[in-house]
Amino acid sequence: MQDESRFGLFTRNGRALTAKGVKPICTYQNIFRSTYIFGAFSPINGDSLVIELPYCNGDNFQIFLNELSKKKPEELKVVILDNGAFHKGKALIIPENIILIFLPPYSPELNPAELVWLNMKRKITNKIYKTMEELKIKLDQIVKELITEKFVKNLCSFDYFFI
Repeated sequence: MQDESRFGLFTRNGRALTAKGVKPICTYQNIFRSTYIFGAFSPINGDSLVIELPYCNGDNFQIFLNELSKKKPEELKVVILDNGAFHKGKALIIPENIILIFLPPYSPELNPAELVWLNMKRKITNKIYKTMEELKIKLDQIVKELITEKFVKNLCSFDYFFI
């Protein structure tokens, strides 16, 4: 599975624990600067590739595909992804060891990569990062701690992959 997600300085609000009837007070920051995490995750062997790139567009998707192709280059990679316009760009050069299969439109629930992003975003919920560099350091730490072979296999092994 392949997907990408935006992570930014705008505070992501989540649940907060308070006494009944008391409105929670949470830290909040309204800054619209962000970066994108591109990732591919194998439900078969737990392999993953996660790259932070500045934009979510065809040029950066090409960079991601090229890096994915270099990881175990002898391996054929069947990549399941959504219908983002840049996933189908005419300028894209799909490496020979990658095959793209598109999910039906408007069906993010079929892409287990969405669960990876959900778990990553939980780690930054209700927290403020003053700079993009600070956020990127935290995201790098989350990737190193969270995205293990065991985590990927457990989270991404949807039944329909093994029929």
